[in-house]
Amino acid sequence: MVFKGLTVPVRIECDPETKQFEIFIETPSTASLLLKELGAQKGSAANAEEKIGDLTLEQVMSVVRSKREKYMDKTFKKSIKSVLGTALSIGATVEGLDPRVIQKKIEEGEYDDRIKEEE
Repeated sequence: MVFKGLTVPVRIECDPETKQFEIFIETPSTASLLLKELGAQKGSAANAEEKIGDLTLEQVMSVVRSKREKYMDKTFKKSIKSVLGTALSIGATVEGLDPRVIQKKIEEGEYDDRIKEEE
């Protein structure tokens, strides 16, 4: 995956005895990936009142897929709900709604037809 234009965490592990080292390039933060999807530079300082943009559920699922190995959630649905929490914190809406509403709809099974293939 290409993270052009994003700050990417880098971890360097070094063995002081052998002077061998390994460089690990990590995935950007969930917030950074959501901001990239929105085309925004930064999140809202007043996320409850000021919205910075609207995401589609597909964009949220794309972020989940790119960070899937980092999430400790047992299911794809739980990972989506976690990313929706981040969307809320940066001041984004999802499909024109508060991310908490989308989380509730996911719990109620309303989006099962769109996310079942990922389970």
